[in-house]
Amino acid sequence: LASTSIGQEGLDFHWYCHAIVHWNLPSNPVELEQREGRVHRFKGHAIRKNIAMLHLIQALESGDTDLWVAMFRVAEKHISDNGRGLIPYWLYQVENGAWVERHVPMYPLSKDIVRYSDLRRSLGAYRMVFGQPRQDDLLEYLLDKLDTEKLEKCVENARIDLSPPRIGQ
Repeated sequence: LASTSIGQEGLDFHWYCHAIVHWNLPSNPVELEQREGRVHRFKGHAIRKNIAMLHLIQALESGDTDLWVAMFRVAEKHISDNGRGLIPYWLYQVENGAWVERHVPMYPLSKDIVRYSDLRRSLGAYRMVFGQPRQDDLLEYLLDKLDTEKLEKCVENARIDLSPPRIGQ
């Protein structure tokens, strides 16, 4: 999906693609999150590709008439901590699998290079507030601000588990 600000809201392309090309840079992390949300959704394309890569044969053997239902059922059985509603529907990474991709083409020596770096750092901080950082953005932000010792201490002190409680607890 190639997107500008026009494609930030109300459109769902997650059934068809898992990569987004930012035609131009949004002005803030909320707008970047909105654009990427067009391809990063419940049972999105990358998730389904990964599930099919690992579980298609088992789903075919199940005899179920709806292969997607069968594949997600098999995937659920392979989750060690019950997924808490996120796995396998929002997160399901496999080695050499698909993931939501961000592409930002830029001209050499463009001032957008600095803007993009700043935008990624602010996106990492923005996502920290919601407990859902994209690891590379978050790490770049934290490594830029903290040395290793302070980073470990920060993680130890700031970790909050926002996942729903397990049934029966």
